[in-house]
Order: sequence, then structure tokens, then C-alpha cells
Amino acid sequence: MHPLPLILGVLCLFSVLLDAFETVILPRRATGRFRLTRVLYGLTWLPWRWAAARVRHPRKRETMLSFYGPLSLMFLIGAWAGALVVGFALVFSAFPTAFIDPRGTAHPFLSNLYASGTTIFTLGLGDVVPHRMIIRGLVVLEAGIGLGFVALVIGYFPVLYGAFSRREVNIALLDARAGSPPTAFELIKRHSFEGGSHALIVLLEEWERWSAELLESHISYPLLCLFRSQHTSQSWLSGITAVLDTCSLLIAGVQEESARQAQLTFAIARHALVDLSQILSQPPITNSPNRLPPEHFHLIYDRLCQANVRVCRNEQSSARLNELRALYEGYAEALSRYLVMPLPPFFIEHPKKDNWLSVARVRAAVEAEIKGAPAVRLDGDDHIF
Repeated sequence: MHPLPLILGVLCLFSVLLDAFETVILPRRATGRFRLTRVLYGLTWLPWRWAAARVRHPRKRETMLSFYGPLSLMFLIGAWAGALVVGFALVFSAFPTAFIDPRGTAHPFLSNLYASGTTIFTLGLGDVVPHRMIIRGLVVLEAGIGLGFVALVIGYFPVLYGAFSRREVNIALLDARAGSPPTAFELIKRHSFEGGSHALIVLLEEWERWSAELLESHISYPLLCLFRSQHTSQSWLSGITAVLDTCSLLIAGVQEESARQAQLTFAIARHALVDLSQILSQPPITNSPNRLPPEHFHLIYDRLCQANVRVCRNEQSSARLNELRALYEGYAEALSRYLVMPLPPFFIEHPKKDNWLSVARVRAAVEAEIKGAPAVRLDGDDHIF
């Protein structure tokens, strides 16, 4: 028996199985710098992001970035399967003449590699036969691991896409409530109607639970951070940042009943943002551009007053707002640069049309063209709300 290939094979198998267990089964943060998953994403995401940055058209660039999440999942599963095949082939190589190969090869390792591949994928061709009893036991073990690997993959996809779908529901609902992209000003302004304070409290309660679910699912499956939303102006990062901006404004200077719920939502949303930045090894950025310059700060409060929102604007509220922003903006900026997801502003002087209005406008134009009637105009200068 040759000890070196046996040791290398056992180490390879142990590393792959441990990595798959931590990635798929373990319901908590996986540790270790030399995990196969971490190495794979470290080697592929940065070149992919660099190539996507060379695409000039925004929508095509976003489409290319959206391909990475699902493709990287396929790459990861393929890397696990390939490492298992190589690991068992190394273990087989520790035993001379492990298999009887009627065709013969230039090197015995090729026969071992072929036997390992046909075994783990449970092909059962039978053209290469185990020569020793211990090799027969290893073949049975590898076949069992292959079946478990297939079951793992089958169960992995529904869990991932289920968590992704649940995440996207609130992001889609935020479109009509806070604009595209969502901004704190629009979210508060659109809830300035009678009874809007209660509606805003309900929305913040929903985002408190959403942030907790995001924290739970994305720590267990960090791959979900790379899955992108349906529209270029939407993302989970812009959604949680807009909610944090809204909570900061409510806590610092808006005299409404929603301020208490804003504190609770701010706490869990900030917790999720910080933990995810640590999961992705992205330290906070301290020299990021100011997302709320003084002129916009005063303009926001003036516009809120015009919308009959009770606000408190003084030096203390401004200082409090800056303190709250300092708790999360550095982490949000770090994730924004790493994931190539733009952060929303606090305020947009001339907001773009919401995504649902854009889709409605396109559909109305198509229907009008089919019927030969003039299309309904949905792109006026004033917002519909």
C-alpha cells in the first residue's frame, strides 16, 4: 500500500464532504478560510465582475451579473463532484492493481479515475472490476456517497429558490411604496395620507420580519447575496438600505407614532447588514461619498412639511441622524461595491417612474398597437401618487 495517495485522497474527501455539509446542511455560519466554496467564489466572482463592468449598456450589464448566481451554483456542484471523483481515485491508487481493466491504460491512475467516476454517478458499467475485497468496500461506500450527493443537490435547489422568492416579495412590494429605486423620502411622503402612519408601522413590521429572515437564510446560504432582482433598479441591498434610511429619518426627526417601530426595524436591519458584510469578508468603508448632503437634508424636511408630515429639524436631530447613518452606511457601501448593487439616495429631485408604471406603459402600447387604438399615457410629469 502507498501511504501518500491514501493520505491525499482522504484529505480531499474530508475537505469536500465537510464543505458540502457546512454549505448545505449546517444551519449557521460556516467557518474556515480554505473551504472549497470560498476558494471557488474568490476565483470566479472578481473576474466575472470585472468583465461585466466592461459592458456599457446598463441592462445588459445587469443581465450578465444576474447570470453569475445560478451559474456559480452549477460550478460549485460540479467542483464538489469532481473533487469526490479525484479523492476516491487517489484512495484507490494507494492499493496496487486496485481494479482489473481489460482494456488497460498507460497509467493505472486513469483506470482508477474512470472507476471512481462511474461509481460515484452510479453508472455500474462493470467494465472495470475491483480486484481486492477492500476495494469492493470502497466502491460500495463511493456509490452510497454518490446517491447522497444526488439527493443533496435535489434538496438544495428548492431551499435556495424558496428563500430567494420569499426575499423578493417585499422588494417588489416596495416599488409602489417607495419608488424605483426606493428612497426614504418617497416612502415617508407616500404614507402622509390620513391613516398613513399606521400603514407605515405595518410596513416597518413586515420589514423587521423580512430582515430577520434575510439574516437567517443568507447567513446559512451566502450564495443568495449574489442572486439579483428582476429589475435593474431593485435589489435586496437597496431595499434594506432604503428601509434603514427611513428608520433613521423617523427616529431622528419625524414626530409620528411610527418612530418606536422604526427603532426595532433599524436594529434588526442593521444587524443583518453588518453580519452579511462579515460573511462576505467586506470591512466597512469609512471614506464613502456623502449620501445626504446638507442641502438635501433641508430639502427633505421642507418637502415633508409640505406633505403634512410632522418633523423636528434642529441641530440635535441632524446630529442624531448622522450618528444613525454612521452605524450602517459603511457596511452598505462595502457590500454595494463588492456586489455591484448601487445604493439608493435619500432623495431624488426628479424621481423616475416606478417599475410597475413602466411595465404598464409598455403593455398598454402593445395592446394599442394590436387594436389600432391610441395608447393610454402613463408617463406624465407628475407621479400618479
